[in-house]
Amino acid sequence: MKTTLTKILKTLLPIALGVFLVLYWYYSTSEEEIKQIIFYIKNADLLWVGASMILGILGHISRAIRWNCLLQPLGYRPKIINNTFIILMAYLTNLGIPRAGEILRATALTTYEGVPFDKGIGTIITERVIDVIMLLLVILITLLLQTDIILGYLDNIGIPLNKILLLLALAVLFGILFLVFIKKSTKPFAVRLKSFLKGLSDGVLSIFKMEKKWAFIAHTVFIWACYIGMLWVIKFTVPETLGLTTSELLVAFVAGSLAMMFTNGGIGLYPLAISKALAIYGISKVSGDAYGWIMWIAQTLMVVVFGAISFLLLPLLNRNR
Repeated sequence: MKTTLTKILKTLLPIALGVFLVLYWYYSTSEEEIKQIIFYIKNADLLWVGASMILGILGHISRAIRWNCLLQPLGYRPKIINNTFIILMAYLTNLGIPRAGEILRATALTTYEGVPFDKGIGTIITERVIDVIMLLLVILITLLLQTDIILGYLDNIGIPLNKILLLLALAVLFGILFLVFIKKSTKPFAVRLKSFLKGLSDGVLSIFKMEKKWAFIAHTVFIWACYIGMLWVIKFTVPETLGLTTSELLVAFVAGSLAMMFTNGGIGLYPLAISKALAIYGISKVSGDAYGWIMWIAQTLMVVVFGAISFLLLPLLNRNR
């Protein structure tokens, strides 16, 4: 009963948060501002919106090819087209049920390519670890490029540099103490966590032992370049954001990426996070909101359309399986 309730809450809470944030945005935005935002959305240049969606698809195809870099050392060589369809299906599934897409990916890979579920899910977990590392790297680069602006903004909202350094020091100290506790503890929870962390570590280190490690690294860089490019091209759809530099847009990219973790597909939170990030550079609420909504609509539409097509075509192309 408790497990079922937990699963239901994990599914419903992100959706409820997304709906709440959409309502919050609606009621905190004036009627005139909403009209202007809708005007920007309706008149967004479809060339740039289409370019954003194409970059998204290219990123997914690259992810499908990269997946084989992880699977081939295990003795499996799935078709790239199957990998692509499975990935798109997973992203569509995650819009409804958080993290269910990963289970679908491993299950579909078993069904259509005969890869054992445990091996498939292992490669997916490795992918996720790499994605987290890449996001942390992008955050670090963003902080280095926009240090003065970010520190100035944090100081204005009551978070000065000395507090940030203190929090970082406490976080590092806590992390060290926690790792020492996990390493020495024999409690079931600690043993399971230790095993899980070792598995993640082995998964990451296995990248440097694989035959196609440079291809894997190249695809990883390309995937994240596509993600950033998806956001970058949207700046041409809103007049006020035309002058934004790449490093400034990286701040919005990081804010949007973090927002995607808390609601299904970033609904409600993603446009809000993008708008708040752009406000640091003097972009008005109307233009910031329009930018965020155009970007969110473009990527969500891409996932819905191509995800649905993938659900239809994957079984048709694999009728003999």
